[in-house]
Amino acid sequence: MALIRVNAPDDLREPSLLVALDGWVDAGSAATSAAERLADGGAVIAEFDTDVLFDYRARRPTLEIRDGRQRTLTWADLKITRSKYGARDILVMTGAEPDFRWRELSAELVALAERLGIVQWISLGSIPAAVPHTRPVPILGTSSKPGLLKGDVQAGPTGTLRVPAACISVLDVAISKAGVPAVGYFAQVPHYVNGPYATAALALLEAANRHLEVEVPPGPLANEAILLRQRLDTATASDESTKQYVERLESMVDEAKLPEGDELIADIEKFLRERGNELGGGGRPN
Repeated sequence: MALIRVNAPDDLREPSLLVALDGWVDAGSAATSAAERLADGGAVIAEFDTDVLFDYRARRPTLEIRDGRQRTLTWADLKITRSKYGARDILVMTGAEPDFRWRELSAELVALAERLGIVQWISLGSIPAAVPHTRPVPILGTSSKPGLLKGDVQAGPTGTLRVPAACISVLDVAISKAGVPAVGYFAQVPHYVNGPYATAALALLEAANRHLEVEVPPGPLANEAILLRQRLDTATASDESTKQYVERLESMVDEAKLPEGDELIADIEKFLRERGNELGGGGRPN
């Protein structure tokens, strides 16, 4: 039984496929927010069998009750949307990270990429990091071969890093092995920020625009980022220890220096234990 139901048009011209999934590498909802801007107004050309891919006890549908009557259910979804920017076809796959059958899904996506003539794969992600909200959002890149990343984004981190993989990375590896050029852009989100982080979403949208050579407007993300910065500045200034902590992160970024792994982990854990619930992202500061 196929995991993907496709209704693709026959006039696609060298389409690129951009992917962002919520969950493991979507800190501050930055990756999915950027992808949704790229997909905005596009036509859905493929949907996924979510009954097979999702654990509904982990992703329970949202029930709307009006005046004591159960009205609607909203289910988590996963889809591919086609957007046209000038002569460019950009397909955007976004939604919830699947819980099951990752390897089977990878194989079907490889087959779909071959069928649609996908010329490049772009992953978007966001990860919590020891960076301050007062500096530009750092972007790390991954690529299936040298020379694919655009702008000033560098591949990283250097050396060998072993981490629990996200579904998007499993798909990326499968696509790369099939011969499709693949890159990833990953925003670093201040680990002390809770909730949506529009600033990182903007940075990822800009990275995608540069890579795809399009100009997708930021829409509401721009104003959300301004309001968020104001809230975070106010919350930081109201507490001296938080202010000192952010200043320490600023100095490390300005000096292009990070503490050693054990020191960094201990520092983050201490901050989260003492102050971690005092700064909000999309919501109001406590």
